[in-house]
Amino acid sequence: MGLLDGKRGIVFGIANDRSYAWYITQALMQHGAQCLFTHLPDASGKMERRCRLAIEELGVKDPWLVPCDATKDADLDAVFDKIAADFGKIDFVIHSIAFADRSFLQVGNFHTTTRQAWAQALDVSAYTLLAMGQRAVKVMPDGGSMLAMSYYGGEKVIPGYNVMGVAKAALEHTARYLAFELGEKKIRVNTISGGPLRTLAASAVGGISDMFAHQERKAALRRNIEGGEVGSTAVYLVSDLSTAVTGENIHVDAGFSIVGL
Repeated sequence: MGLLDGKRGIVFGIANDRSYAWYITQALMQHGAQCLFTHLPDASGKMERRCRLAIEELGVKDPWLVPCDATKDADLDAVFDKIAADFGKIDFVIHSIAFADRSFLQVGNFHTTTRQAWAQALDVSAYTLLAMGQRAVKVMPDGGSMLAMSYYGGEKVIPGYNVMGVAKAALEHTARYLAFELGEKKIRVNTISGGPLRTLAASAVGGISDMFAHQERKAALRRNIEGGEVGSTAVYLVSDLSTAVTGENIHVDAGFSIVGL
């Protein structure tokens, strides 16, 4: 028996087979969960094809996959309305989306961040969790788990992470406020602060190669992490093993965050 047998939920953010969302989905499915998916809409259909291919690599041949731009209320309404119509309820929501204009993700240029770039980064990377929480309560009558992905740059200055670090700080505290208010509905909300992973999002950050090298030198375990390790922690946070855990930011970074150098 799997830890997640009989549980169903939605995953926002699969971009390819190297994304955190992909590793999380893989782990959830290995433990028996049924996963639903969204993709960014675009006229060419490129994003849907990329997302569908990544999902099919997990062995899902006919996925529940719908378009969603999470910055648009109408798109989120459509997704959660369709969930209600097709399944009635779900047990978890995985938020693994973030964006910042890469022009401002270079070492030394945080001070040049424009108002527009700031607002966009916080909208996509943090407000969307709140927006999902507003809608999730309607399809999680029995409670459940919401989970979002963060990074150490939301706690300390990581040169080059810049406005995305500010957005991650907002995401983590948004999760805490959601955890407090949704607790009475038996919905738990947590974040995972994963170590650096070679994802599409990471490639936009200035100095990312130095981050990987520094991670290996500084981390308590003297290594970088693997995507599957974040996936395993996600299983714990979605499963009934963590029914008293909410409002937490759990570091899965090989001990990088405990070392002060």
